[in-house]
Amino acid sequence: MTTTTTIATHAFTTQDIEYLRHGAKPLLLRLYTPEGRGPFPVVVELHGGAWSSGDRTLEHFRHDALAQSGLAVASLDFRQGKEGAYPLQVADINYAVRWVKAHAKEFKLDPGRVGISGQSSGAHLAMLVAMRPNDPRYAAIALPAGTPQTDASVRAVAMSWPVINPLSRFRHALRENERGAAWAAGPIQGHRDYWPGEADMADGNPVLILERGEKVRTPPALWIQTPNDPQHNYRDPDGAFEGNEPERFADRYRKAGGAIDLVYFDAPQRFTSVAPTSPASIDAFRRISSFFHKHLAEG
Repeated sequence: MTTTTTIATHAFTTQDIEYLRHGAKPLLLRLYTPEGRGPFPVVVELHGGAWSSGDRTLEHFRHDALAQSGLAVASLDFRQGKEGAYPLQVADINYAVRWVKAHAKEFKLDPGRVGISGQSSGAHLAMLVAMRPNDPRYAAIALPAGTPQTDASVRAVAMSWPVINPLSRFRHALRENERGAAWAAGPIQGHRDYWPGEADMADGNPVLILERGEKVRTPPALWIQTPNDPQHNYRDPDGAFEGNEPERFADRYRKAGGAIDLVYFDAPQRFTSVAPTSPASIDAFRRISSFFHKHLAEG
């Protein structure tokens, strides 16, 4: 595997900001801002956790790496599980993208250079928001009156082992649970908590969206994957595709006019969720940073 070019290291600061409130519950984002005048390109970051657990601090090693490369990062909290059942969680994220753009000048950000990224269920959400930025269900939460109005479109999407086909993953987990797979019970519960039913898993489904021929956005995409990952790198026996789900999505995305790099790393599962000390994790962070610097460049 070819190692990507080293990116200069920047100092950065962090602050927690309330971007939305539901009743008495505030939703926070952690903003990582490189030192300097800006305005900086910004990546909206979405944590994993089967749509039902985790918070804005979960993938902080990736956030640090992106900020050190000179990218601002807005890592989000959002409603989860039954409280944020589909599509409410997606509406929080869509709102957050618009909030970041609307408040960009205040925080030294460039509203025209916004990307989105996530891990596992967060990566699924990142692609779903990117594909359907103007879906009225997702854009249902209005920005306050007097706030600059904008949409939730993004210029690039980076995903780490996304649950790209929630319906097939749910059925896959059910089958594996019957076979005694230790990993399956948690994802099954996460699906049941978040998705009202299988029809919703089919609706909010990037693979099936493309296979249905929906007209969606297809910004440049990067997919980071490990081979030994039964939760995300499996074949759907109900799908009309001979390869695994990452290959299936990449094929459909390209046929829809999108550009996507599917990069496999011979590394442990979730290898970028720990301190980047291995050659694989260092290279993965460099690839993600380089990808965003390329696609969020000025001009």
